[in-house]
Amino acid sequence: MFGHLQTFRISSIILLLVGLVWIFISRTNPSAVAADLSTAAQKGFLVPDFETQTLSGETIRLSDLHGKAVILNLWASWCPPCREEMPVLEKIYSEYRQQGLVVLGMHMTAQDSREAAADFVAEYGFNFPVPLDPSGDISRLFRVQALPTTYFIGADGIIADIIIGGPVSEAVLRAQAEALLKRMP
Repeated sequence: MFGHLQTFRISSIILLLVGLVWIFISRTNPSAVAADLSTAAQKGFLVPDFETQTLSGETIRLSDLHGKAVILNLWASWCPPCREEMPVLEKIYSEYRQQGLVVLGMHMTAQDSREAAADFVAEYGFNFPVPLDPSGDISRLFRVQALPTTYFIGADGIIADIIIGGPVSEAVLRAQAEALLKRMP
């Protein structure tokens, strides 16, 4: 009986040491975590830059919009909350664009189709630019977890707020747009 108890203790110690070695070997480098966070799309941080084509075939680069207030909405045509909030985004865009507000309706083309986006935009007559994400790279860059996701970006390029999910109400979109425009130089 004593031999079994001693074998159990030795086995437990060996297992504990193996576990500690595994934790040490597999730990994440703290500088890699810090570097990863510095490029993440987070409130209070500089928005990650991207360049892509719009539905109309124009090239758009987010950094070219520096100096403007930007609402970046990531959506897909199969997403009911996305479909519900897009007309409200159009309304906000038409009311505030003369003051420097830009609305980008980033279509998650990798999860949908360009044709579905074109049909939806034509059906409702949206006038704001509709950039496309055919490879999913922008979705990964912004770490999109749910659709719709809306980023409110100040003229300084800093993300003022993020709303995951929707639909976002007109009152909230209006308040966010006005807050962004107040911060413009």
